[in-house]
Amino acid sequence: MSALAAPNEVVTRALLRQVNVPGLARPAALITLDNGFDHTKPNSFGPGGLTSLDEAITAALAADPAFVAVTGKPYIFCVGADITSLPQLADREQALEIGRLGHRVFARLKDSTVPTFAFVNGAAMGGGLELALHCHYRTLSGGASALALPEVSLGLIPGWGGTQLLPNLIGIPAATQVILQNPLMQNKMLKPKQAAELGIADVLLEPADFLERSLQWAAGVVRGEITVTRPEVDRDMWAGVLYFARQTLDARLHGAVPAAYKALDLLETAKDADFAAGTAAEDEALADLIFSEELRSGLYAFDLVQRRAKRPAGAPDRGLARPVNKVGIVGAGLMASQLALLFARRLQVPVVLTDLDQGRVDKGVGYVHTQIEKAVTKGRMDKGTAAKLYGLVSGSVDKAAFADADFVIEAVFEDLDVKKQVWAELEKIVSPEAVLATNTSSLSVTAMAAELEHPERVVGFHFFNPVAVLPLLEIVRGERTDDATLATAFAVGKQLKKSSVLVSDAPAFVVNRLLTRFLGTVFAAVDAGTPLDVANAALDPLGLPMRPLALLQLVGPAVAYHVGGTLHGAFPDRFAVSENLRRIAESGQPIVVDDEINADVAKLLVVGDEPLTAEQVRRNALDALAQEVRLMLDEGVVAEAQDIDLCLILGAGWPFHLGGVTPYLDRTGTSERVTGRRFLPPGVASLPA
Repeated sequence: MSALAAPNEVVTRALLRQVNVPGLARPAALITLDNGFDHTKPNSFGPGGLTSLDEAITAALAADPAFVAVTGKPYIFCVGADITSLPQLADREQALEIGRLGHRVFARLKDSTVPTFAFVNGAAMGGGLELALHCHYRTLSGGASALALPEVSLGLIPGWGGTQLLPNLIGIPAATQVILQNPLMQNKMLKPKQAAELGIADVLLEPADFLERSLQWAAGVVRGEITVTRPEVDRDMWAGVLYFARQTLDARLHGAVPAAYKALDLLETAKDADFAAGTAAEDEALADLIFSEELRSGLYAFDLVQRRAKRPAGAPDRGLARPVNKVGIVGAGLMASQLALLFARRLQVPVVLTDLDQGRVDKGVGYVHTQIEKAVTKGRMDKGTAAKLYGLVSGSVDKAAFADADFVIEAVFEDLDVKKQVWAELEKIVSPEAVLATNTSSLSVTAMAAELEHPERVVGFHFFNPVAVLPLLEIVRGERTDDATLATAFAVGKQLKKSSVLVSDAPAFVVNRLLTRFLGTVFAAVDAGTPLDVANAALDPLGLPMRPLALLQLVGPAVAYHVGGTLHGAFPDRFAVSENLRRIAESGQPIVVDDEINADVAKLLVVGDEPLTAEQVRRNALDALAQEVRLMLDEGVVAEAQDIDLCLILGAGWPFHLGGVTPYLDRTGTSERVTGRRFLPPGVASLPA
C-alpha cells in the first residue's frame, strides 16, 4: 500500500455502526461513507479510502450481522475514484495496483455469504456506482442528483467492475447506453427513475425517510418476505449490439477516443469471461489509459469545468453586484423567447418582452407558455411552478414597460446601427443604474455604447444556442463598462446557472472567432477545388462533435457569412469572405440532408482547380487555430489559454479528450511549429516531459 499513498488525498472514511432493525434477531452492519465535508465536496476513493472501506467490511463481517449495507453522507453516495491523484502515479505497475485494490475491496461485498446492500442515498458516479453494483441488492433514493459511469468522457473506462457487472445485470443495450453513449453525449446523467427502470436499482424510495425505509426493505429481503426478481439478460443479441455500437463509434469518433474502444472491448469480454478474468482485463485497460495523452487532456478539461468555470478569471468583487428584480428583453423572436423562459425560471422575477407589433409579442410570449406546458406534460415541472412562470412572463409593444427594469438585454437583428438605436431609446426610459446587456455574437460592445450618456452600464452577454442546453456565457467588458455592471452581469450569469468567462471587447469574442477561422479555412479549401466530402471529413481524426458542414448548417450559413464579414473587416489578412458561402446562404438550401451533402448545394459552387488532400485541409485548419489562439492571448481577449479551452468545451461542445483545443495543438506539435512555443507547460494537460 505504501507505493500507492496519495499525499493529497481527502480520505473518505468508512464509518461502521450496528443498527437494530425490527424483525431481525441480529443487528445489521451499516457502513457510511463520509469524507468529513458537506455535499459540496463529494466522497471519492483513493488508496486511503479503499483501505478504510476494507477495514470496515472486515469489522462488519466479524460481528456476524444480519446483513451489511453501505450508504453515503447526506446527498452523496460516492462519485468514484479520486481522479486528482491519477497524475501522481509513477508507473504502469502503480496504475495496475490501484485497479486491483479497488477490485479486491469491492469484490468482498460481491462474494460475501452475508447479504450485502447498497443504500444509494445520493449522487453515485464512476467507482461509487460500481461499489453499489458489487452489492447483492440496491435501494435508490428518488432525490439522488446524478447517477452515471462517466469515465469514457474523461479518457478512462469504468475500471472497478462496471464493464463486467452492468451488462450482466441490465443487458448489453442498456449497459452500452450508460457506459458509452451517455458519457459521449455531453456526459449525460441518469435520473433515479431512469436508473430504476433500467434495473440498476431494485427499489426506488422516497428521500424523506430513505434510510429507515431501506433498512426495512432490506430486512424484508433477509426474512424472505420480499423476493427480488431480475429479468434474464438476452445474450443472443450481445454481438449485434456491440457491432452496431462499434460502427457508431467509428462514424463519430474515427478512433479519436481510445477509452471508448477499450470500453467496447471490455463489454464484449463480459459476455463469456468469468468475473476474475474480466476485471483483470479492466486493470490492464485502466493502466494503459492512465498513461495516455487523452486522459491527461480529459483531466485538465474536467478541472476547467469543475473549478475554473465556477471562479471566473478577472471577475470583479461579487459585493459590487446590484439586485435584479425585473428583467426586460428587447425583441420577441426565438432567441429572445428562449431568454425570457430562462430568466423567469432561474431568477423568478418578472420578465417583459417587447417588439415592434402585438403579433410578434404574442408569438414570443406564446412560445414561452408552450414550453412551460411541455415541461408540465413531460413531468419536468409541477403545475404550481408553471402557474407562477405564466404570471412572470408578459409582453408589450411599449418600451415604457422597461422603466422599472434592473437588467435589460437586447436580442435584435445583428446590426450595429439597429442596436445603437435600441439603446438610445432605452436610455431615456430606464434608470441610470439599470444594466444594458447585448447578446451580440460579434459586434463591438464599446461602439454600441459610445454615444450613450451612461456607457459604463453596457455589457456583452453572449449566449449560445440552444440557450437552455449550452452552459457558456461570454461576458464582454467594453472599454467603459464599470465594475458594478460587470459584477451584476456575473451574478446574473450564476443565477442562470451558466458558466461565465470574462472576454475583452474583440471582434466575435472567443468561440465565434475561433470557429469562424476554423470553418473559413475549411471553406477556403472548398473554394480552391477540394471536394465537399473530402473537406468535410478532413477533421474526423479529432473526434469533434460534428463535421464542419453540419456545424455550418447548425450555425446557419447566413449567420456564418455575417460573422465572417465582421471578422474580415477587422482582420482581412486572416478572415476571407467566401463567395461560395454567400451563394449557399442566399439559396436558403440545407447543406446536409440525412447526413449526406446536398447535391443541389454542390452545384452552386464556383471552385478553383487546386484541390487539397484531407491531410492538407486538416493541417491548415489546425495551423489556423494555433495562430488565432496565440493572437487572442497576445491581445488579452481572455486571461489565459485555459479560458479559451473552457469556451470551446462549454460553448461549442469540443470534447474532453482534446482538452478544448490547446492541449491537442501542443501534443501534435502544431503550437510550436506555428507559434514557436507551447500554450501550456508539459504536464499541465499532457504527460510530463
